[in-house]
Amino acid sequence: MSIHPLIQSLKGTLIVSVQAYPGEPLRTPEAMALMARACELGGAAAIRCQGLADISAIKGRVEVPVIGLWKDGHDGVYITPTLRHARACVAAGADIVAIDATDRPRPDGKSVADTLAPLKEEGVLTMADCMTIDDIRRAVDLGFDIVSTTLSHGTAAIDCTMDDGPDLPLLRQAAKEFPGFPVVCEGRVHTPGEARAAMDAGAWAVVVGTAITHPTSITSWFAAALDA
Repeated sequence: MSIHPLIQSLKGTLIVSVQAYPGEPLRTPEAMALMARACELGGAAAIRCQGLADISAIKGRVEVPVIGLWKDGHDGVYITPTLRHARACVAAGADIVAIDATDRPRPDGKSVADTLAPLKEEGVLTMADCMTIDDIRRAVDLGFDIVSTTLSHGTAAIDCTMDDGPDLPLLRQAAKEFPGFPVVCEGRVHTPGEARAAMDAGAWAVVVGTAITHPTSITSWFAAALDA
């Protein structure tokens, strides 16, 4: 198994997802770039971000690798859904491109294999955002450089509560089936303890987003605790 040096450098590290939702005060490239730089100073080994403007702004502000994606739409396959989206992320400066790796229908009618093949030929590093163990198996077989449990929770991060935890069973199964392969834990990691638990369960790296970079959600958790 050959692992790219950039991917190897992420082993055992924290990746921070820096994203804001439409209509929020922080949804500007400059705000996201500042947030990314703050996370880098705090120890993030890489930044995951969405949107071409954000990718470009963040890439210009941090020295760590940038995992880029382009969310287009809200239902079905909307995380970098086509080859066009993926190539645009590369052009914007992404070091790794995250792609929905499920077998659900895509806007252009192509399969995930059709989308991945040209990117592999072009030397693009890719991260497979997966929902199930079957997605992970397919992604490994197709040749993605990293697989992630990103979509296993089936709920938008903004709709999760602090009590929702990461999908450790899926992580453990994937790590067991593919020892030594970069399996990343992403989704609902809300505390340092959960991040440590994910690493102990076999994660190559752990992605944390909402609990670090989404003050609206964090504030709502505290407010809900006081209202209880």
